Amino acid sequence: MNTFLVILLVAAMIATVVALVRGIVAFLQDSTAQVKGDGPAASSVKSNKMMQQRVLFQAIAILIVVVILFAAGRT
Repeated sequence: MNTFLVILLVAAMIATVVALVRGIVAFLQDSTAQVKGDGPAASSVKSNKMMQQRVLFQAIAILIVVVILFAAGRT
């Protein structure tokens, strides 16, 4: 079971990094559009959604760590 939880933890950490990078890229695209004076764009919405996903993946990763620590303490 511990191996399964560690694999889930690694997957959650990778998902967090991917969401972070995608959010930063979308943020940079939005910043470029704002500098040009185009106003808010679809990339602004995408950036917000990616950052919300990052927070969700971080929460999942923390919960998995708690479960791993709880399981390690019971043995």
